[in-house]
Amino acid sequence: MGHPLPPTYTIRPATPDDLPDARRLMLDTFYRDFGYGYVPAWHRDVIDLAQTYLDEPRHLLLVALHEGNVVATTGVRSAGPAHPPHPRWLAERYPCGTTAQLVRVYVHPEHRRHGLARTLVRQACAFAATTPGYDCVYLHTNVNAPGAEGFWRSLAKEVFDARTTGEHGPGVGTVHFEIPLPQAGGAQPLR
Repeated sequence: MGHPLPPTYTIRPATPDDLPDARRLMLDTFYRDFGYGYVPAWHRDVIDLAQTYLDEPRHLLLVALHEGNVVATTGVRSAGPAHPPHPRWLAERYPCGTTAQLVRVYVHPEHRRHGLARTLVRQACAFAATTPGYDCVYLHTNVNAPGAEGFWRSLAKEVFDARTTGEHGPGVGTVHFEIPLPQAGGAQPLR
């Protein structure tokens, strides 16, 4: 098990009031950590977080709060990897509807190394396990982001390393992972 979260953090499903801070954290991550900024084809959910996460009962946006500010996020969407840019076989392996895709697992740099991402991911996986119709948890990550590759390798099983094929072009290190779906009996719903 991990270390308990410091008591100065609260993790819960996002509310409409959290969305401006969550969007800011996501956009900052695209520019600061990824180095390529906002890409409409990849990040359209960030523009309308409410419609994507709050209005869809099979979707979820979790936030971690510190002193009332959103300092970390994790989302679940009923979607697999898009083809293109990802390989067709990968999109077929993780179809929309039955795939719970983890997205937007971001922690503000000042709040890293406190267990926030790990706790958010566990709660997101518990949500997927208690939501009818999901049979797996999938994610892909940019391993050029600080700490991303080691973090995901500690929680998930690699399915495909796109760096070996250059699928996304130079400078984008995408690796695809799967996390075993927790047993529904042991998972606690968040809503």
